[in-house]
Amino acid sequence: MMAKAHAAGQKVVRLHTGDPSLYGAIFEQMAKLAERGIPYTVIPGVTAAFATAAALGIEYTLPEISQTLILTRMAGRTPVPEGETLAALAAHRATMAIYLSMAMIDEMARILAEAYGPEAACAVVYRASQPDQKIVWTTTGQMARAVRDAGIQRTALVVVGRVLDVSLETLTHHSKLYDRGFAHGYRDAEETP
Repeated sequence: MMAKAHAAGQKVVRLHTGDPSLYGAIFEQMAKLAERGIPYTVIPGVTAAFATAAALGIEYTLPEISQTLILTRMAGRTPVPEGETLAALAAHRATMAIYLSMAMIDEMARILAEAYGPEAACAVVYRASQPDQKIVWTTTGQMARAVRDAGIQRTALVVVGRVLDVSLETLTHHSKLYDRGFAHGYRDAEETP
């Protein structure tokens, strides 16, 4: 359809949910367009991970808490490379956003509870940024049951990591970005009286 429209001089928009660069198979589409000599431009969107952070009111990277965000999915019909299993990535105990894995909620919960501990905070966000968005705050040990109780079967993202333990009231570690004594390429350090 895209090739026919292009040949007819029309402009085509292929709209993805989320961001096309993450689990969107965009590279395959780019290859097919290039094969046919059809020019294209990829315009980024908002991925579920960042819509989820906004919905949860969190920042994935907090000074001295977590400086790494892992975006991943469990192996299913599409395998993951060796060394990128959920268990291998969870061993880092960094902040994780897990896509496309709700059908394996029991296994996911077990793996996360083993890596982060069964009392570790986690959140499951169904259809982030959509009118029917649903947020389930739980622990890794209770996640599978909480997800089932909420009736969530797909289209949800799971977030786990120590950043979920920090609230606006308990934030104690601050970045240097707004520190008066911190100079960077756009600002000289101010002397504090």
